[in-house]
Amino acid sequence: MKRFIICFIFLCVFTAGCGPKVSNESTKTPEITTVMPSDTPLPEPVVMITSAPEARTTANTFLEFWKADDFVSMYNMLSQVSRDAIPFEDFETKYKEAETNLTLQSLNCEVTSALTNPKTAQIGYHATYQTALAGTFSRDMVMNLVFEANDWKIQWDDGMIMPELSGGNKIEIDIDVPTRGPIYDIDGVPLAAETEAYAIGVVPASVPSNRWNGLINELSRLTGKTTFVITQLMEEANQYDYVVIGEVPAAVVEERMEAISSYEGVYLNSYTASRFYYEGGSAPHLVGYVQPIGEDEAETMKRQGYRIDERIGRIGIEKWGQDRLDGERGASVYVVDSAGNPITRLYKSDPVPAETIYTTFKEDFQYDLQRAIAGFDPNLLDFNNYNSFYSANLLYNDDRPMYNRATQGQYPLGSVFKIITMSAALESGVYHVNDTYDCGYEFTELPGITLTDWTLDHDVAASGKLTLSEGLMRSCNPWFYKIGLELFRQKGADYLPSMARGFGLGSPTGIGEVEEESGNVETPPDEYSSVQMGIGQGTLLVTPLQVARFVAAVGNGGTLYRPQVVEQIVDYEGNVTYAFKPEEQGKLPVSKENLELVQQAMLSVTNNPRGTAYSTFKYIKYPVYGKTGTAQTSPGEDPHAWFAGYTDRKLEGKPDIAVAVLVENMGDGSVYAAPIFRRVLELYFDGKASMLYNWEAGVYITKTPTPTPTITPTPEPTKAPWQITPEVTP
Repeated sequence: MKRFIICFIFLCVFTAGCGPKVSNESTKTPEITTVMPSDTPLPEPVVMITSAPEARTTANTFLEFWKADDFVSMYNMLSQVSRDAIPFEDFETKYKEAETNLTLQSLNCEVTSALTNPKTAQIGYHATYQTALAGTFSRDMVMNLVFEANDWKIQWDDGMIMPELSGGNKIEIDIDVPTRGPIYDIDGVPLAAETEAYAIGVVPASVPSNRWNGLINELSRLTGKTTFVITQLMEEANQYDYVVIGEVPAAVVEERMEAISSYEGVYLNSYTASRFYYEGGSAPHLVGYVQPIGEDEAETMKRQGYRIDERIGRIGIEKWGQDRLDGERGASVYVVDSAGNPITRLYKSDPVPAETIYTTFKEDFQYDLQRAIAGFDPNLLDFNNYNSFYSANLLYNDDRPMYNRATQGQYPLGSVFKIITMSAALESGVYHVNDTYDCGYEFTELPGITLTDWTLDHDVAASGKLTLSEGLMRSCNPWFYKIGLELFRQKGADYLPSMARGFGLGSPTGIGEVEEESGNVETPPDEYSSVQMGIGQGTLLVTPLQVARFVAAVGNGGTLYRPQVVEQIVDYEGNVTYAFKPEEQGKLPVSKENLELVQQAMLSVTNNPRGTAYSTFKYIKYPVYGKTGTAQTSPGEDPHAWFAGYTDRKLEGKPDIAVAVLVENMGDGSVYAAPIFRRVLELYFDGKASMLYNWEAGVYITKTPTPTPTITPTPEPTKAPWQITPEVTP
């Protein structure tokens, strides 16, 4: 009887786990209790049932980890048998290689069915792969699970990535990259394109002295650099070193090959330039440059459909227009076995040619502007270029030649800001255009503080009594100290900075095609800070582009436009896919009447004999509106020189222009920046320069300091101590 009872109990415990199922997914796996025979009557056994997570939930979690590329969490969900079969590194590699070769951009997975038993489960799921090169496609797959250590674990195999990968197969991709699209100026002159080129260099010591001048002339003809620049390059280098002269398209060199190759000491190294920048880089800060894909970004770029040997745009239009300049890559995606033999082709597409970008500026005008200053040659970033091995690394140069100072440099504005201060004064009603102020050497209206005028620093007569308009013409600091102080007292701390923001300062211009910074416009915390802001000093920071934009707005009647450097984009069939159109961003917060008063004051800066820029523009026969600026920087450094203005010539086919000139740590704006502004006007309207800078011996030729003659002094007889006249300190 006892044996019968014991057997009956065993049967009850066993059948508790094997009875009819309510659903496939809600099955509970009970704990089995073993009862041993005993002479003592047994109490009724307690059956313990421990809950386990649903297999569907586990499968969903695994798929979510896959979507997030969380391979560690995925691996931790594998069964012990699966983990014994494949180490984590190989598991991760299989997923990464498959996703990279598919150029996978996103993955969507969902469970479609579930069949659960006490110890095993089978989950059906649907995966949709969105790829960069192979389009979008889907697969239906099965995931097997086992109940292990009181949890569901994944019984993993390769086919869970894609059915075609079962048995150790892999995915491979063959990418066909179209030629990168060219960048042209507004007239179709090439700025950047793929071409054959020559790197030109010279070892000066190998050049016979009687052929020196002939070689310099020939190199100037090939490169476009002046003979002065080439002479400097060759004379200032170690005469036995290789001296980089420049890079020239192969077609240009081959036209003069007989002449140039006849000179000793000249080295011509041909190379294929995947990206050649003509004239040594015209407007390189706008056009930008390309560079190889780096090791740290290789995986990401491959996932986006790039070949590892490609070059991509890093700054400027090259970066902004990356997708358009790339075209569309062709791709063939294969499944191969473990030996690399193709099994099937999953996808094939043909490449689509790249688009062409036309800029808004003219190459010859831009090139002439650049010839007067030291720039950088983006061709030196191409490691196929022989000259790149003999040049300083442009990316790590202390002078930061690759930095776009026009849009990213942030500087104090100095007296050019007085345009905004005058506008604020007139709009406030606190001041009127005919109000006067005695402009002396000092400003002492802040207790315990004395501020000075530029006339004192330059040892010229104080300006005397000036109207508000004349205050701008003379750039009188005390006048604008006074305005900054009174606006703070009568209109509030934020009145003047609010006007500055209305002129577009303190925020990006929205240029888009190139990188830019916002500058800085803060609300002055006290009277002294507002006084400093009145003359464009203190914490105020601007970019040259912001200044050019607000000056253009003053000239056009008050409209702020978004700066743009792309005229149009054309596809390979000649269709215009993007075209320039003016984009209004806002209006200056100045009435028409007050804006006209500001304009007339800016005109007097250049055409009134007392104007701070009169000497530079007195022979210009058309209206030039401008403002000089000398912005103080760090103690011990020379100030930044500014000049900003616009023209009003109204020529057919020659739109008037607005220009902002900044010369870092050079000195007075009237001495250094204003002449550069005039050079811009001459090159733009006349196509040539007529006025020399005071630092030029000729156009584009920097003066060489006159050597001090060496004079052998005539010895004087030694004097006795009592004959020496003592020095008197003045």
